[in-house]
Amino acid sequence: MVGEVAVRPGEVVLVGGGPGDPDLLTVGGLKALREADVVLYDHLAPVACLSETRPGATLIDVGKRPRGAQTAQHDIDAQLIRYAREGARVVRFKGGDPFVLGRGGEEWQACAAAGVPVRVIPGVSSAVAGPALAGIPLTHRGVTQSFTVVSGHVGPDHPGSTVDWDAVAALGGTVVVLMGLTNLAAICARLVRGGMPPETLAATVADAATDHMRIVRGTVETLPGAVSAAGLQSPAITVIGAVVGLELAGAGS
Repeated sequence: MVGEVAVRPGEVVLVGGGPGDPDLLTVGGLKALREADVVLYDHLAPVACLSETRPGATLIDVGKRPRGAQTAQHDIDAQLIRYAREGARVVRFKGGDPFVLGRGGEEWQACAAAGVPVRVIPGVSSAVAGPALAGIPLTHRGVTQSFTVVSGHVGPDHPGSTVDWDAVAALGGTVVVLMGLTNLAAICARLVRGGMPPETLAATVADAATDHMRIVRGTVETLPGAVSAAGLQSPAITVIGAVVGLELAGAGS
């Protein structure tokens, strides 16, 4: 009608920021940040990249910090939908890849159910990048042709765990455990109980893609004690398998 101002349709873009180093943000992710009206970001996203947003953009911290500030997922979903319905270009800026243990699928479903246009820009997953930066390839010719990624957010005996730890122990190849530092001792013990040889090589990489990266190596049997003695803290990734023994020269230094 004459006199009415058309409101352009908003959208939500789920952007994977990678493991923390701004250099590992994709070109597409950077473009989305520069075009955004609103950015809802996690504390594990490369927050230095927020300097690339345009003047006047609204930046909202919705991180979930262990034993710290928490933003409920339904509140995040509601904000994404509200801003998009107001016509904003909304970026949900997350660490790693949105669809790898990142609740990106849940946010996609919430937006789609509300009729809000949504798309994803995948990121470099910390499951792959963390070990690589520490000089640990997840596959290597003549060593292993497969890798498995599991969540250690809850322990093996927790009723909320859906990981088949016996199957993981028997698979062979490389095992990558995300969010498993708190439950590392229980996870390693469960893998050994499931048939994994206790002498299987293992390493934990903390603060990958930062200047503070630390690597502790051992075996499935000895790693939990070594990690505890070293005082490693989250975020951390544990890699289990023969590839840990490759120790590529110059990597992780």
